[in-house]
Parts: sequence; C-alpha cells; structure tokens
Amino acid sequence: MPSNSCYATCAGREIHYTEWGAGQGPTVIAWHGLARTGRDMDELAEHLAGRGFRVVCPDTIGRGLSQWSPDPGSEYTLAFYARLAAELIEGLGIERAHWVGTSMGGAIGMACAGGRLQPRAKARIASLVLNDNAPQLAEPAIERIRAYAGNPPAFTTIAELEAFFRQVYKPYGWLSDAQWRRLTETSVRRLPDGRVTPHYDPAMVRQFTDHPHDYDVWEHYDAIEVPVLCLRGAESDLVLRETTGQMLRRGPGLRGLTRIVEVPGCGHAPALNVPDQLELVASFIEQNEALATASHP
Repeated sequence: MPSNSCYATCAGREIHYTEWGAGQGPTVIAWHGLARTGRDMDELAEHLAGRGFRVVCPDTIGRGLSQWSPDPGSEYTLAFYARLAAELIEGLGIERAHWVGTSMGGAIGMACAGGRLQPRAKARIASLVLNDNAPQLAEPAIERIRAYAGNPPAFTTIAELEAFFRQVYKPYGWLSDAQWRRLTETSVRRLPDGRVTPHYDPAMVRQFTDHPHDYDVWEHYDAIEVPVLCLRGAESDLVLRETTGQMLRRGPGLRGLTRIVEVPGCGHAPALNVPDQLELVASFIEQNEALATASHP
C-alpha cells in the first residue's frame, strides 16, 4: 500500500510525517524513538492501513526530514514534543487516535494521554501502546544511549553506516536484509565533506544534559485513563521488570487498564516488523477502537 510524504507547521516548526491509508479512518499515530525517524514504522503502518486504519508517522523535530530546532535547549524536550504532537493532531482534524510509541515516542504519548502538558490532547487519545518504554527508565541504559546519540559517527560509505546500524540496533531483533537497508537509507544524511551520518541533530541529546529528569514521567502515566499495552523487549536494559510490575500497581494499571507483554528475542526496542508483533499491536488497537466506537458512536 502506498504512503504519502507530508509536511505541517506545528509550534512554528516544519514537521514531516508519512501518512498511510489516507482518507481512511480511524487514525493511529505511530511515533518513533530517540535517534530514529518515522520511517521505522513502515511495516506497522502498512499492516494497519491494510486493516482499514489511517496511520500518521511523524519525524520528531531534529530528526529525519523535520526542521532542526534553532533553540535546542528549550525545544528538544518532552514538553515541546508533546506540544508538537497536540498541534499536529488538531491540525490534521483528528478527533480520536490510537497512539503507538517506541521509546521516546511512548513518552510523548504518555505526556499527551495524561493531559498534564497538553489537556486538549487527552480526550483525543483512545489507547496507548508503549514499545519498550515506561514511566521510569534504567539509568545505565540512558547513559549508553546518551553516549552514542550525542556523538553520531560518520562513514565514507552507506555500507559502513549500515554495518554500524546493524550493530547498534541489534537489540531490535530480526530484520531482513532489505529492512536493514531501508532503515539505513531512510535515516542517513551526507555531510559537507561527503561522508554519511545518521539523520538527526546531535544537539537533541541536550535533552539529557539540560533536562536530566525529562523521562521520569510517572505523573503523566498516573493520569492516563485509557487502555495501555506495554511491550517490553525481553532483553531490554532500558525498561526493567520491576518498573513494569509497578505500572500494574498504579495509574491505569491500578484500574486494570494496563497490560504488559514481554517480546522474546528483542532488547530495546522491538522493531514491530514481524507477524507476531504486528498482530499483537493491531489486535489491541482494533479491540479498543471497537470499545471507543461503542461509547462514542
């Protein structure tokens, strides 16, 4: 199924997004991880579009084809990302959406669904999938991510960059050779000296130095009132089992709205590209779309 490459202005910044199933409904927002782009969601978006959903996959500011921030200290933050998301949802006329977020994308989803940062977004999110993301993250893993994300390497050839991606993203689990190649080609930029490097603004790592507690988001999670599916990579070093256990004892978990599923063969984070993972996410969304439709026909 073909996709459309689109642009929107949100909070005064140009944001790129890929749209699948245009003209269809209901809507899914699929948001990528920290140093990635919306194209990571291609397999999931194509799968959901084939089941009748419209899927919007943004590039976060400073990533992919979206504008880089002229104010990194203030705009590479969870609060600003949530503002961009809320304005994108409103700008696209989306009254109800299901949110799928990998890593950082999950934190943005929690901030929107909780409503503390963006009250207007809260009523528009019908369900939330957290792909290896939780309200509290393991500090050693954050240090690991900070180390590589803040100093992206540069290579002479695309093949060398692909080899780097295959190593650093090995925890994603199985990807075909074609998927590794597409992951590389959709997240590469060429430097003035001709070398190639990952397609993001290295200054986005300032979120961790200027706002070191930005991803401690229990207050947002506790305010969520919609169903939550948390996918934890069975080998994840970022989302710990003790944290997912706590998620079941507070906020939406206390109300029986949170479900935790461990994904075998993956660390941080499952690539959402194989049948079992795709069906798990699709079934969750379809179930909650049916409930939302019954409640608000």
